[in-house]
This record gives sequence, C-alpha cells and structure tokens, in this order.
Amino acid sequence: MRYREMADNLSAIRQRIGDAAVRAGRDPGDITLVAVTKTRSLDEVRAVIDAGARDLGENYVQELEEKSIALAEFDVCWHAIGHLQTNKIRKIADVVAMVHSVDSERVGREIDKRAAAAGRRVPVLLQVNVSGEESKFGVAEAEAPTLARALAVLEHAELAGLMTMPPYSEDPEANRPYHVRLRELRDRLVDAGIPAGRMRHLSMGMTGDYEVAVEEGATLVRVGTAIFGARDYGSG
Repeated sequence: MRYREMADNLSAIRQRIGDAAVRAGRDPGDITLVAVTKTRSLDEVRAVIDAGARDLGENYVQELEEKSIALAEFDVCWHAIGHLQTNKIRKIADVVAMVHSVDSERVGREIDKRAAAAGRRVPVLLQVNVSGEESKFGVAEAEAPTLARALAVLEHAELAGLMTMPPYSEDPEANRPYHVRLRELRDRLVDAGIPAGRMRHLSMGMTGDYEVAVEEGATLVRVGTAIFGARDYGSG
C-alpha cells in the first residue's frame, strides 16, 4: 500500500471515530486511536507517524523494543497490547506508555517492580475475557474484582481501566454485547469500591468494530489493518 493511502486511511478512521462519538453524545477528544504496528516495517510506521499517529501498539515485546529504539527520534507513545511474559517486561519498562494486557497479579507486580526501578509510573489495563473463549487471554469476569483490587494498590503499575478482545466477527453489531459487558463490568467495579480514576479507560474495538466500541464507551481503540492494509505474512 502506498504511504499516501495510509495517511488517508488514518484520517478517515479518525473521522469515523469522531462521528461515532458524536452519535453517542461523547467528546471525540476522549478517544485515543492506537495504530497497531505489528509486523509492519519501519518505513510504514514512519509514514503513519508523519501522518499524525502518536499512539502505537505492539503485540510482541521484541518488536516494541526494536521499533522504539529505531524510531526514538519521534515523539510517540508505545502501547504494549499483547500477552506479556514476566521475564520480558524489563525490556520495555522504561519506554512503554501503557500496558493493555495485564491478566494476573504476577504480571502486574513485575511491571510495578520494573517501572519503579526505571523511576516511572506505567498505566496498566486489566484484560478481561468477556467472551469466555479458551483461545483468548484475560481473566474471567468473575475473577476481575479480585484482580482489580490487587492491582489498584500498586504504585508504579497504575491500574487505569479494562481491556478486552471480542470474538472475530465480520458483523460489528455481533460484538456490541461484549463491549457493553466490559463497560458494565467497569461500572460494577467502581460501585464496588475501585476508585473511578483507576477505571477511566476501556480499551476495546479493532478494525472491524471500533465504531461500535466507541458508541459503547471505548476510550482506546486498537486499529491496524484498516490503517496499513492486510498483512502479507508470506513476504520474508
């Protein structure tokens, strides 16, 4: 895909996010578009940065580490959005702006430890498997309150909300119930005593359903294919 197309796609997605926010009576400025750069080349990532992308998401620690170094001259925020192994957290603790995928107290405490050593505070999101799919990471809804309370007391890994990944569907409306469930879970956690400031973010919505997610309360949407085009896994 030509770089001009990527810039046009980025602009169109921002417009659609804004329109979805207005439909829901929300401020478009409350939603952050995270451009998912998984498997994308440095030239592609530079192109979307030049087009105005400031929040970039990576699934794998190695890619986040390598790209953050290679693109260090740019003023961007790196989001860790994939499953994390505790032994790799140290590699990104000094650069990551947010971790979306905390699904255990152990991972939360390791981020807290590494962020403290780096003299930083890193916002983290509790990943919840609202669909119950065995192939998905994240805690079950029933386990979320216990883990949220454990994370809320950490000082350097700052609990900031929830994240989920609904099942794949070509119909955006099919995922609306999962976005609603995450929002309602957030509300229940606040009612149960988790400070509202620790539940300010909902990371939900990707290429196929980000508009529906915004309508249901997403503050962060993670979009890759709609910006960059389909991934070509066959090209070395």
